Amino acid sequence: MRRIDLSIIIVSYNTKELTVECIQSIIDNVKGINYEIIVIDNNSKDGSPECLKKYFPTIHTIALTENLGFSKANNRGVKVAKGRYVLFLNSDTVVYPGALEHMVEFMDTHEDAGAATCFLKMPNGKLDDAAHRGFPTPWRAFCQFSGLSTIFSKSMFLNGYHMGWKDLDKVHEIDALAGAFMLVRRKAGEEAGWWDEDYFFYGEDIDFCYMLKEKGWKVYFVPTVSILHYKGASGGIKKETKLITKATLETKRRVTDSRFEAMRIFYKKHYKNKYSPLVYWLVMKAVDMKKSLALRSI
Repeated sequence: MRRIDLSIIIVSYNTKELTVECIQSIIDNVKGINYEIIVIDNNSKDGSPECLKKYFPTIHTIALTENLGFSKANNRGVKVAKGRYVLFLNSDTVVYPGALEHMVEFMDTHEDAGAATCFLKMPNGKLDDAAHRGFPTPWRAFCQFSGLSTIFSKSMFLNGYHMGWKDLDKVHEIDALAGAFMLVRRKAGEEAGWWDEDYFFYGEDIDFCYMLKEKGWKVYFVPTVSILHYKGASGGIKKETKLITKATLETKRRVTDSRFEAMRIFYKKHYKNKYSPLVYWLVMKAVDMKKSLALRSI
């Protein structure tokens, strides 16, 4: 039996065409490593499972009968994954030649790396800033949502939310990366407990990285290779994919609810006992206000 270097887990939800494009890009462009592809479909209504089984009969497609969310679906994939490394990859991505081989080599040569990401390039050529994050402390969150982090984008003090002072052309450590491309060392994932299933959609990647750091692992940003990320096709609330998403109004509302619930879960789990009750109360009120504004804009 051949050794599997990389298990690629893709969670799909009503992104049939994009998922096909993603898988085809892997098949066409990944040559130097042994890999497997595992698709967990979250009860799509667009015929995704049938399409994948027809065009890619050799990949492992698991069709769920309900939408379990991102964390639970990924954990289902982990249970059948055999690779030394596990890559959690969004269905709205396109893999470029050499990217995955380079990332596996990086992990092989950096034994302290619990997880790593590459340069997630959006269609406009810019970095998906969710792939380069600092942990959202109350101060960092305030700077982000007040606009200070945008005005002073290179400031360590005012843009800790996206670690804007770091050189995006060089490999370096970050606090958190995006679940759109998250390459995890199996041992590190096991120690961190994989994905926290309290999160439905959004926030789970930051939590995962926080747990990796708690266990002593490092998280790396590797800009020497890139992939394309359309961003937000499943949820439908990102401006980058508003013209191609097939998300219904109900889905957009559920995703928005999940996004802000994720903030509450993260703060309660990691920060409630680190800050005063007043700070915690202010954060929760701010989350409620942001959620209300977000729902109105859908």
